[in-house]
Amino acid sequence: MTAVSGLPRPWQRFDDTLIRIGLDSDAPVPSASPTPSTDDAAPSAAASCDGVTFTRNLKYGDHQLNVLDVASAQTPGAKRPVIVFVAGDTFASDGKTSAASPLVEQAMCFAGHNGLVAFSMSYRLAPAAPWPAGARDVAAAISWVHENADLFGGNKDEIIPVGYAAGAFHLASFLAHSEFQESDSYVAGAVLVSGIYRPDSDPSEGEKSYFGSDTSKYDGESALPGLTRIDVPLVVAWSTVDAQRFVAQGEKLKSTLCGAGHCPRSALLSKASSPASVFDLDGSSADLHDRLRQLIGQIDARGLP
Repeated sequence: MTAVSGLPRPWQRFDDTLIRIGLDSDAPVPSASPTPSTDDAAPSAAASCDGVTFTRNLKYGDHQLNVLDVASAQTPGAKRPVIVFVAGDTFASDGKTSAASPLVEQAMCFAGHNGLVAFSMSYRLAPAAPWPAGARDVAAAISWVHENADLFGGNKDEIIPVGYAAGAFHLASFLAHSEFQESDSYVAGAVLVSGIYRPDSDPSEGEKSYFGSDTSKYDGESALPGLTRIDVPLVVAWSTVDAQRFVAQGEKLKSTLCGAGHCPRSALLSKASSPASVFDLDGSSADLHDRLRQLIGQIDARGLP
């Protein structure tokens, strides 16, 4: 493949395979992280991210937390790959209402500027919504995106969810447990960053609130066995500065998948992981966005129904 010049960092190494699926070589580098909009009808000028339009609070379920935001830059041409961020630092509610993460907003802006359609979902929290509520919410959100991606220029056959922290478990659990999936919740690939994939014997209070206090049930709530039986291509990442239990979880997931003959692409980040790590916007690692580039290229090359 011939290298393509003119792409903003860090996508400058993207090859012509990805240019074919809609990456815009003339797109400008996104501005500073946008200020989240509180207007349900129309995002503010600050949230538009210089050409990327945010649409807020799209309901995918009945609960007030079952909402999606989407960032897209409407351009003519083929439908574009879709990224769905499942980002959350905790399994349980602290009773406060949190604003959209600036790091998610930054990543969504960058995706929109570079020929991708980016969604970000929120989901129900424990103790009101214990296991497997998170996985069921991921299924409902993916189903909504599958049915509506074309409204934003997205390709329903190229949906790639990205799970981070607690969101990585919910995404992994959705992938691993077919009983939680919906008929139209197909994904073409997935990225898991710094997650807990099997609750361990010393859970945090938030994890205990979601998984329950009976540790004998944790094997049944684990995503590890089910992930070995899926054929969805995965990217698995964690950071050298993660807490040791997160490093151990990432290493265990990779070794389990490799042992089952489904070795994932993997990336080791050099700084604390975040949703922005997917595009190396925080300088944590060039490897993770390279793995995403390869994943999108694989999906494009293999041809989808």
